[in-house]
Amino acid sequence: MSTPYPFTALVGQHDLRLGLLLNAVSPAVGGVLVRGEKGTAKSTAVRALAALMPRVAVVPGCRFSCDPASPDPACPDGPHAAGSGTERDARTVELPVGASEDRLVGALDIERALSEGVKAFEPGLLADAHRGILYVDEVNLLHDHLVDLLLDAAAMGASYVEREGVSVRHAARFLLVGTMNPEEGELRPQLLDRFGLTVEVAASRDTDQRVEVVRRRLAYDADPAAFAAEWAEEEAALRARIAAARALLPGVRLGDGALRQIAATCAAFEVDGMRADIVMARTATALAAWAGRTDVLAEDVRQAALLALPHRRRRNPFDAPGLDKDRLDEALEQHGGEDDEPDPDGPDGGGRPPRGDGPDTPPRPDAKAGDAPDPAVPEQGGEQGRGRSSGGEQRPVPAAEPFRAKTLSVPGLGEGAAGRRSRARTEHGRTTGARRPRGALTALHLAATVRAAAPHQRARGRSGPGLVVRRDDLRQATREGREGNLVLFVVDASGSMAARQRMGAVKGAVLSLLLDAYQRRDKVGLITFRGRDAEVALPPTSSVDAAAARLEKLPTGGRTPVAAGLLKAHEVLRVERLRDPSRRPLLVVVTDGRATGGPEPVALASRAARLHAAQGTASVVVDCESGPVRLGLAAGLARDLGSVAVTLDELRADSIAGLVKDVRGTDRRAA
Repeated sequence: MSTPYPFTALVGQHDLRLGLLLNAVSPAVGGVLVRGEKGTAKSTAVRALAALMPRVAVVPGCRFSCDPASPDPACPDGPHAAGSGTERDARTVELPVGASEDRLVGALDIERALSEGVKAFEPGLLADAHRGILYVDEVNLLHDHLVDLLLDAAAMGASYVEREGVSVRHAARFLLVGTMNPEEGELRPQLLDRFGLTVEVAASRDTDQRVEVVRRRLAYDADPAAFAAEWAEEEAALRARIAAARALLPGVRLGDGALRQIAATCAAFEVDGMRADIVMARTATALAAWAGRTDVLAEDVRQAALLALPHRRRRNPFDAPGLDKDRLDEALEQHGGEDDEPDPDGPDGGGRPPRGDGPDTPPRPDAKAGDAPDPAVPEQGGEQGRGRSSGGEQRPVPAAEPFRAKTLSVPGLGEGAAGRRSRARTEHGRTTGARRPRGALTALHLAATVRAAAPHQRARGRSGPGLVVRRDDLRQATREGREGNLVLFVVDASGSMAARQRMGAVKGAVLSLLLDAYQRRDKVGLITFRGRDAEVALPPTSSVDAAAARLEKLPTGGRTPVAAGLLKAHEVLRVERLRDPSRRPLLVVVTDGRATGGPEPVALASRAARLHAAQGTASVVVDCESGPVRLGLAAGLARDLGSVAVTLDELRADSIAGLVKDVRGTDRRAA
């Protein structure tokens, strides 16, 4: 077994260490979601925490880690008699992004359940993680139904597996830790709310601290065992502090004054529901125990708010998590009187003073990582000549207020990743039929299975009331649900679109479609064209936030190379079909259709559009032409795409999805 990196050897990352340690002291806090850029020790910290957790006493031979002092009466391996057991280290169980539902919750042997009436159950990762740590790297990339199962188990402390009336229940209490890179997509707000705490991590910009990180990592890689031995004393001290805080936790008093501060803070920040109040109370209590106190102070409430509230304040997908500290202090002062003086020896996440020249905990900058300039978009100069920057390029125009857009969908029946846009064959949804299973049986169609087995009962020598079922009789239920698509935006940023009011309306419309894509769990990409060429402003990604940021900084000006934009989209879709062939694309072209630049620009645009039509790419053209005289060029482009053109106003009108399907159906009938 490899030697984990010592927790106390981590440099900086105060909030990350503190959030993990508070959950180690009080698992009732509800886990922690770690958000941050890649390469910031998220995974290293989680794996290092397991070495600090107290050893676990288990019933010998129990696959579900029952506590011998109070075994689970419903344990599938039980019943167990109370008594002495064996001890083992706390486990860290990792849930891979591509795991199946059966791998997560376990699987029933349906054949034995039907033919023998026994609950033959193979435990999943939730059973392995019981009384330990369940770590989900890139939790934002998990399928929705897996996240739902995961968080339900975390909330109830139990996992349920039910298949056609046969059910198994087992305890599943674990410390849930999720990590994610926000650039790769966000979790839905209701799922964010199920994590007790959230912390933001970023690489330090302090040179000395970065030097110390590299120095320690190189020493660990050279000799992990020797490096761990060097930090063994600090690890033992921190392990003892966790055990002491756990022992002190039941005696910590949460007074009425602290409770009023918690309730007033949640109300002041307009947090939905009551989960935030409960999590704050548990976190403040754990903070007091961690500091060795039996009373919760105002400083504990303040720190609890900074950990428990930021991810619960998002009002729409493009809101950055965060908390106004001045407003927080004001709420605490109004409802708690004067704050107690901060404890100079208060919670600091453990660890020792650093070795080397770098400070272990640098000053925390107020600026968030999301406030930094986007390196993919060049900085613009000051206003020059009514909104133009040097070189004649229009300054970026702010988007108009977004609205609720009608749904665009891909016609036909797909088999892509679960989502909420287009019809698809999925693991979850309404049952539409049955088929022979391809691989493991995941959803039994009971009626079809009985029909397949019934004609063979006499030949199989059936003599009792039971049904003799063979594997060949089993039938998989086929279900229809919804899938997520790749929505690729091709946006005209040329001079003909550059009128400020007009471009603001266009950006508002695209932002509205991005919000719709966020809600429907799509991947999105953004291509812009202007001047002489087109560029991929954002490669296909699950981060709708990143697409919105690129859109906000989109400059305009120059000619209108429509053909270049469509050809760039063709290339992007070709690569994505190889990378993810089951995810169907939806092309959204936003333009007035006035192709200019080069020889025969309109004819070139028409030929590029017919390339997409030949591949059967579902598409829609958002016609941005305005004014009393309209040329109808966008409508012609839509005909070449085998699609329809809709105006900005029609995005609020009747279902565009119906229009797309009708047109494509008409094309097929005509062919």
